[in-house]
Amino acid sequence: MATIDQLDVEILSRLTDNARLGIAELASDLGVSRTTVNLRLKRLEDDGVLLGFRPVIDLAQIGAGVRASLSIEIDQRRMPQIVQQLAGIPEVLEVSIRAGREDLLAHVAIGSLEELQVLTSRIVEIAGVRRTTSMFTVSTPVAHRVLPLLGKLAAGRGWGRSTPTPR
Repeated sequence: MATIDQLDVEILSRLTDNARLGIAELASDLGVSRTTVNLRLKRLEDDGVLLGFRPVIDLAQIGAGVRASLSIEIDQRRMPQIVQQLAGIPEVLEVSIRAGREDLLAHVAIGSLEELQVLTSRIVEIAGVRRTTSMFTVSTPVAHRVLPLLGKLAAGRGWGRSTPTPR
């Protein structure tokens, strides 16, 4: 298991706000050397903590403003085939395996409620899918985030060997 300190959190926080920041600018903002920032980023990537940099997309702006979570009850013996078929549907953004009555949770984005009904019917037709339950997203007052958790996990760990005075 990888460990992080407050310097790692500060680097990740700044990159979360603006993934286009350069190494030199990060180093200057944090009061550490470029080598330190480079080494920290490499370690975070090598340890599997930092998985990449992705754009944040407002799906409503491009015609996929209806979001829903579909709880899917399945024949668990067919899970790999069902997951593979769900992955082949462009509107399916994410699939999680769950413990409980429903076996899978699929997050979807689509253009209208009518299209969601067609999509749900398509999913129910997959061999091994027993039933679905749809939950619509009305709004997202707290968007997906990890920085508060990172801050808590790194609390009290200082800034590692690079001990600048935090600005």
